[in-house]
Amino acid sequence: MKFFSSRRAKSVALLAAVALVASCGLPRVGPNKKEIFAGSVLQEGDAYIVSVNDRVTRATAVTPALGFPERFLKAGQLGSDIVRPGDTLSLTIWENVDVGLFTRTGTNSTLTEIQVDGAGFIFVPYAGRIRAAGNTPEQIRNIITRKIEDQTPEPQVEVRRVAGDGSTVSLVGAISGQGVYAIERPTRTLSTMLARAGGVTIDPEIAQVTVIRGTERGHIWFQDLYQNPELDIALRGGDRILVEGDTRSFTALGATGSQSRVGFESQTVSAIEAIAQVGGLVPTAADPTGVFVLRNEPAEIANSVLGRNDLEGAQRMVYVLDLTQPNGLFLARDFAVRDEDTLYVTEAPFTQWDRTIASLTGSLTTVSSLSTLAGGS
Repeated sequence: MKFFSSRRAKSVALLAAVALVASCGLPRVGPNKKEIFAGSVLQEGDAYIVSVNDRVTRATAVTPALGFPERFLKAGQLGSDIVRPGDTLSLTIWENVDVGLFTRTGTNSTLTEIQVDGAGFIFVPYAGRIRAAGNTPEQIRNIITRKIEDQTPEPQVEVRRVAGDGSTVSLVGAISGQGVYAIERPTRTLSTMLARAGGVTIDPEIAQVTVIRGTERGHIWFQDLYQNPELDIALRGGDRILVEGDTRSFTALGATGSQSRVGFESQTVSAIEAIAQVGGLVPTAADPTGVFVLRNEPAEIANSVLGRNDLEGAQRMVYVLDLTQPNGLFLARDFAVRDEDTLYVTEAPFTQWDRTIASLTGSLTTVSSLSTLAGGS
């Protein structure tokens, strides 16, 4: 009887010690499932906790709305020969007289780098100030010919438009050749101008292209530029083009391979892909029934998910994924992670228990060692 009483007393003492150590607040990666569920609006918290199913997956599958304004899409291509303020012209004039206005018989006179001024005019000797902007080189040739034919017989005039700063665009960001480029015949659209600058220098799948025109702007995925020909918009002088990587990210916490802020590696990222990006679940600690995605959901989506219509403003939503369910992996594959989401994986219950036992065993071992040392002295 004394033996069993002794064993019972030791068991009670061990349980009391375990409870005491557990109550001291052992280190852990974050809240457990019970603590997260305690924050539900059903328990006077301020978050809606929703188990993910096919309906929830469809309601929350929102992708960034990218595109160009209608005005960008409907703009026609610039005429490559139209002269504009800032362009540079080159003139060559032949005269059929021994001593002409510009040269002698059989030779020609070339006037190079005649820049069209801000008002759209150029000055040509003996012809005076001529409006060049809005005209083609052929029309300017005719104007000059008429102006000087009364002063020299049968003048032959050639007008060439060279690349100038009259119609240029600037390209910056993740592109091989950042700089200012003239809009010429081969580079009148967005795709050809990007090619002229050497193409993008980042993964095309996450590259975004932004075009700023005056006070308007639009941005698209780089890949969509080639998949949807209507997005290959005509450029205008003064356009600013920015190429940059996707800036969206999510935060991973808890029992995952790494805890960090993670950038998107593709246009869409599912929950299963997000877990894979951070090294998967920790096999010795993670609870596959406690995978949570936390986000502030717009009222429109929150109402759709919860089947109501009275919510206003962003709502705190906690989506729960149970990977152990028969279709759990499929749901995680279909559930989309969005910008600024928090992916949190809870620890398995045995992990905390194991940590408690380890802490208790370590404490008892330390006490035993101290007692041994004391006895030896």
